Amino acid sequence: MRHVLFALLLAHCSFLAKGAATLPADATQLVLVTTTDWQQSQGQLQTFIRQDGQWLPGPLSTPVSLGRSGLAWGLGLYPSQPQAPQKVEGDGKTPAGIFSLGTAFGYASRLDSALPYLASTAGDYCMDVPDSPYYNQLVNADRLGKAAVAGSTEPLRLDLKTPGDMRYQRAIVVHHNPANSPNAGSCIFLHQWRAQGVTTSGCTAMAPDAMAALARWLDPAKAPLLVVMPKPEYRRLASTLALPRLP
Repeated sequence: MRHVLFALLLAHCSFLAKGAATLPADATQLVLVTTTDWQQSQGQLQTFIRQDGQWLPGPLSTPVSLGRSGLAWGLGLYPSQPQAPQKVEGDGKTPAGIFSLGTAFGYASRLDSALPYLASTAGDYCMDVPDSPYYNQLVNADRLGKAAVAGSTEPLRLDLKTPGDMRYQRAIVVHHNPANSPNAGSCIFLHQWRAQGVTTSGCTAMAPDAMAALARWLDPAKAPLLVVMPKPEYRRLASTLALPRLP
């Protein structure tokens, strides 16, 4: 698994260095999230599979809830677009762009998924404090000390803070802001929603059954990508990047 992830990282770095003329050739799974415009906080998630150079519809299509303030261009595998809103910490916006996916995490000891998995504990946090040396990283207070997570508002065991909070029962890290640049946005996940229609602080949330199905479908050996864009922006870039055609 370690060798597979390293190969994916090299491929994605090459993709970014070349100016993202097309998607990486080894990316054969794609998760697409679209909205009607930059201000919209509700969208649609669709999966695609690439076969013989063509993107075909995948097994999942489901509504999603996004950041309470809509979308803003984030830091991912495609250069930021200056004409669009730009993601900053605390703006309540979901990062738009093209992103690789990282580890899954959740409350159970294991997850039905090929993704690498972290069984979260009470000591696990994501650091959302911009001046922290651990900004935008998963951190364990039991290993690094409580000072390492001071100020974080992102415990991975939300259910231990608020009984019944199942948002992070199943979740997947989105590789937004991989350089961990201060104030550029942090702790972006795919996860379960609190309830349909309830917005997030910047993540993409969906029904528990949909999140479980997505985790089962994703395969790191297929270099899955997440694409998040308003439909007008997506249509503008789709031909250049050889993205799937919208249904």
